[in-house]
This record gives sequence, structure tokens and C-alpha cells, in this order.
Amino acid sequence: MKRTAQVLLLVLTGLGLLHTALFTDLYLRYVKEGLRPLLIISGALLLLLGLAHAMFDRGSGDAEAHDHEHDHGHGHDHSTAPRIAWLLFLPALSLLFYAPPALGAYTASHAGSEAVKKQKGFAALPATSPLPMTLTDFTTRVQQDKELAIKGRSVEMTGFATPVRGGGWDLTRIIFTCCAADAQTVKVHMYGTPAPPANTWLAVTGTWHTQGALGTRTAAAALDVHATRNIAQPVNAFTDDLPLTPS
Repeated sequence: MKRTAQVLLLVLTGLGLLHTALFTDLYLRYVKEGLRPLLIISGALLLLLGLAHAMFDRGSGDAEAHDHEHDHGHGHDHSTAPRIAWLLFLPALSLLFYAPPALGAYTASHAGSEAVKKQKGFAALPATSPLPMTLTDFTTRVQQDKELAIKGRSVEMTGFATPVRGGGWDLTRIIFTCCAADAQTVKVHMYGTPAPPANTWLAVTGTWHTQGALGTRTAAAALDVHATRNIAQPVNAFTDDLPLTPS
């Protein structure tokens, strides 16, 4: 890879990061929202580094010719990198022109559900019906709340559909701790309605599906579905927060 191409790679990567983080929400497919300032700073630094490199080479004359003369006396050529380095242009260009699909049902179907963390106490549930809940909150209540506050309550949860091998489907959320590389999955199994197409985002209303002893680890994280409705993928798709709908 020639020096000109190396400079171009720096500039394209910087522009791609700035485009993704400043002008779109696509960065949320890869990292948590709090990392946006770091992406902007990284993009700006890469862009400035590439431009500075280009200006330095221009001011010092033909850099490639200089490198060739220098390497001739030492029997080495440092002006090129391995050909495989050209593949680095693919992710750089994808940031500008093609956004890879977000993680979804395929990833979730090959992952187990996130282990529920131990919770010492639970606040009283509001009287709202149906009660909006995250998948994690629902699972924690079902398996740990000794007061059985969830018993008989109509709840509403949002997520995307993940078909289950052998039949049925799970309402699913993929959660980023930091980025896509450390993603975890939380699932609640759905009963009483046919499986929608994979990756369909839904708001589901129902009651806990009686299986196991409520308030213990034997209780199933499952819902008897009373109603579903399609929703747009929320802005905060890779959290297990109550959804923020696109404006």
C-alpha cells in the first residue's frame, strides 16, 4: 500500500466515523450512546492526521521517491505494506456508504438469555394496566419477588421476535454493555400466539405464564400473550430500557 493510499485510508476512516456519529444514529448499532463523543474525537483526529500527513508529504517533495532511494541502499522497501492491507478500505468505506445490519434474531438464537442478577428488594408496582416493563425487570420480578406482585398483572414489554428451534418464539432484547462485541441477550418466551417474522419489533401485552413457582428460580420467564402490535425499532434498540420511539 503506497503512502498516498495510507493517507486516503486515514481520511476515509475519519470521515466515516464523523458521518456515522454526527449525522446519523447508525453508531448505536455498534456502541452505546455514551461513547458518541469518543467516536467524534477519534474521527476528527484521524481526519486531521491524514490531512497533516498529506501536507507533510507535499511539502517535502516526492515522498515515495525519497523512500525508494533510501531503501535501495539497505535492500529493503518500506514504502509498501502487505497487499492484504487494502482490505482495510472495506470497513472505512462501509462507514460512509453501507451500514452493516444491526444484531438481531440470528445472533439472539445462538445466544443464551442473560443471567438475572440478585436483587435484594423491590419497590411497589404502580397501578397502571397494562404495566410497562423491561424484559429484565419482568424476569427479575418473576424469579425473585417473594411478594408475588407480578401475579395476575397485565404487563407490556417491547422487543424483537426470535423464532425458537422446535417452535414458538421469544421476545428479545440485545444489550450492549459497551459495544457489540460484549452484547448480551435477554429473552422472554411467548405463549398463545403464532411466531411473527424474525426481527419484527413488537409491543406485547400479557400475563405471566404459569410454569414453576412464582418468586423462585424455577419460575419461567414467559408470558401468556393477550395482544401484540408492531412498532418501529426504537432508537435505544440495544438497551433494555423502556423504548424511545423514533421522532
